[in-house]
Amino acid sequence: MSLSTSSVTGSTLLWILLLAAGGYLIILLLMYLFQAAFIYFPTKNLIATPEVRGLDYEDVYFYAEDGVRLHGWYVPAQDARGTILFFHGNAGNISGRLESIMIFHELRLNVMIFDYRGYGHSEGKPTEQGTYKDAIAAWRYLTEVQDKNPRDIILFGRSLGGGIASWLGSEVDAGGLVLESVFTSTADLASEIYPFIPVRWLLRIRYPVIDYLDDIRMPVLIVHSREDEVIPYHHGQNLYEAATEPKFRLEMQGGHNDGYILTGRHYVDGWDRFLKKVLE
Repeated sequence: MSLSTSSVTGSTLLWILLLAAGGYLIILLLMYLFQAAFIYFPTKNLIATPEVRGLDYEDVYFYAEDGVRLHGWYVPAQDARGTILFFHGNAGNISGRLESIMIFHELRLNVMIFDYRGYGHSEGKPTEQGTYKDAIAAWRYLTEVQDKNPRDIILFGRSLGGGIASWLGSEVDAGGLVLESVFTSTADLASEIYPFIPVRWLLRIRYPVIDYLDDIRMPVLIVHSREDEVIPYHHGQNLYEAATEPKFRLEMQGGHNDGYILTGRHYVDGWDRFLKKVLE
């Protein structure tokens, strides 16, 4: 007895479809189980310190509420007009942010920058809830140990750091919030990057920035570039629309990682205008 060509072809096609479906399900399972590896890219080694730029600084250590020991730098400015609490992006560590520290120093701002758990010299492993614990610990260090007036503190989040800064902004009363190159939520961004994957069902790490803005009543500055190749410009537009007054925006030039550098003087002047409105 012989099998027809059509039955063999149909059987082969069925196996191909089953293998494809199985592979797709495995991909979904891996993304669900190991999604932190798609979001957090910490490095442990500090490649430089503010000293290489001629800045005085303090190594600071403090503890999150769950006992995780965190590390950061406090960089004082002469005749400071206020203090920046700096939340960096998802890759590297604080030693890759010296250019920004120099800009804020030029703007006469003290800078408190720290590494989330798992980054740099901070202990632990990064999680969404863990980074929120780190944020409130850094806030308490500034307001209790450094004795800074909360109204003189600007919360600044770049990229993923905007998810953490906006959460803190919904919990405390600071002088202002600046969100630079920030997404509306990780779910919104991931659904654009992976349109054929049900990321909204899979994601446990969400950072819903646009939702946190509902509870923020301090002045907000949204900074974004139309040329951002990682987080599209419309995310910044949507955040601006969601923010309550007083709100401001600053448009950069350049890509996701170099916009604040390529924008040059316009970037510094935009910050200066915002600081004059909220701190002076």
